[in-house]
Amino acid sequence: MKKKTSKKYYRRYDFQIVLFFIIFGAIAVSGFVWVLTPKQILPVYQPAMIDPKLVDESIQFVKKYHTIAPFTMTNQNGQTITEKDYENKVYVADFFFTTCPSICPIMTKNMFSLQEKLKTKYPEVKLLSYSVTPEIDTIEQLKRYAIENKVDDKIWNLVTGDKKEIYTLARKSYLVVQNDGNGGPHDMIHTENFVLIDKENRIRGYYDGTDINEMDRLITEIGMLKND
Repeated sequence: MKKKTSKKYYRRYDFQIVLFFIIFGAIAVSGFVWVLTPKQILPVYQPAMIDPKLVDESIQFVKKYHTIAPFTMTNQNGQTITEKDYENKVYVADFFFTTCPSICPIMTKNMFSLQEKLKTKYPEVKLLSYSVTPEIDTIEQLKRYAIENKVDDKIWNLVTGDKKEIYTLARKSYLVVQNDGNGGPHDMIHTENFVLIDKENRIRGYYDGTDINEMDRLITEIGMLKND
């Protein structure tokens, strides 16, 4: 005589099947969403995309192939710094001067915050700050400023050099400085922008260096860039 299978058994069996299909369906839907969601890719900024006030007239209509030009500067330790020191590296650049009473102290504070975050998350990413008043910001002055602001020499270079070269880099490479000012000692009118540069020397992002929240966005986009 056959043993009867209880209704309880069938109910448990049906529940297991339903549960299986629910879990399988959830996994399948998640998979489809992941496949169909476009990967976020940072733009490659070209001169034609930037406010013309910040771009030299000779390149304002350039729409592709823009990269950072070679340079030769001197850092806070008296070392020569060139584009070779940033070759095949992701880095963040800005323009400042040590005696600036307005936005520069905030920018420096936020760059320090970025430095500390990079140490733990992306220690291979570097920082580069160009002085727009090289006649004032000597090596000795940059060194004092670096010590005061806890600059880590392994990550962050504060550089000085030929003013014309710095101005040309700002206008034709990084695209962050307005036309000459009134001819005074601070006539290079720089912005508060931090500029994200990729391993191919291309501009991949601009960030408000006076906004601490922008440092979080910058860190996030550095992570995106590393997976690009």
